[in-house]
Amino acid sequence: MKPRIAVLGCGYWGSNHIRTLKALGALHAVSDANRARAEGFASEQDCLAIEPDQLFVRDDIDAIVMALPPQFHADLAVRAVESGKDVLVEKPIALTVPDAERAVQAAKDNGRVFMVGHVLRFHPAFETLKGLIDKGELGEVRYIHSHRLGLGKFHTENDALWDLAPHDLSMILAITGTEPIDVRGEGAALLDNLSDFAHLHMRFPNGLRSHLFTSRLNPYRERRLTVVGTKAMAVFDDVEPWERKLAVYRHAVWQDSGQWAFTTNEPSYVAVAQGMPLTRELEHFIQCIETRAEPRTSGEEAIRVLRILTAGTVTHTKS
Repeated sequence: MKPRIAVLGCGYWGSNHIRTLKALGALHAVSDANRARAEGFASEQDCLAIEPDQLFVRDDIDAIVMALPPQFHADLAVRAVESGKDVLVEKPIALTVPDAERAVQAAKDNGRVFMVGHVLRFHPAFETLKGLIDKGELGEVRYIHSHRLGLGKFHTENDALWDLAPHDLSMILAITGTEPIDVRGEGAALLDNLSDFAHLHMRFPNGLRSHLFTSRLNPYRERRLTVVGTKAMAVFDDVEPWERKLAVYRHAVWQDSGQWAFTTNEPSYVAVAQGMPLTRELEHFIQCIETRAEPRTSGEEAIRVLRILTAGTVTHTKS
């Protein structure tokens, strides 16, 4: 039997978890502070609707997926793991590093799986890109930049940096294998006191540099991660169709008589097997529950992401 999983939080992203877990045969219950909303999903998906407080004491629930406003994640994750439940907590798992560390430590102390919802780590295009990097196809990685831009969504607790950047930071950390030694943040608030535009500049121990740009007030949608290596450059563009999501550019740059010269080449598009990242993420969560393996996107990774977000946060008043 597959583990019996409950989804706590039936909002936009929680509803995606609900439908995906149902398709995977692992959805047992749904829960939300809005009882009517939970009952609607329970009726639609033929599962139980359970009051939030009851999730933690029921023996028929093995794990909980938490898709809540982030200020509630840490306390409820601690409560879940102390009740013997494995957890997948959506990003960000907390609003402070100490709260995140408290939740992750509680999971360790109670022998529970703790996974964070950095869903793009399970995107087939990113997995293929990571494979190219690991095989040395790009040479030594020297620079990484990511752009995650669009219009909305707007949150009362999360600014553009905390809402949008965790996915890209997770991918950047997976590529670099280490945390940055220097982080600088810049932000601009147009609507209220939370940044609607945010930049992060990072420097890593081996000299690699990285830049991240997020915006929730952009007129067009952009979802692009670019990796610059000594042998080639690669672009993961999630707005493109599947056959063009991962491009490799084998440009050449050299010195000729003291002057820099270069040639450009058309991109080669790398074949990527199609698959829904959320489905792959939840399949991984189920596998970790069954095998007790450490998740690819572990609580420790979530803490590293929060350290960067904290270091790069700019406090300001409305411009």
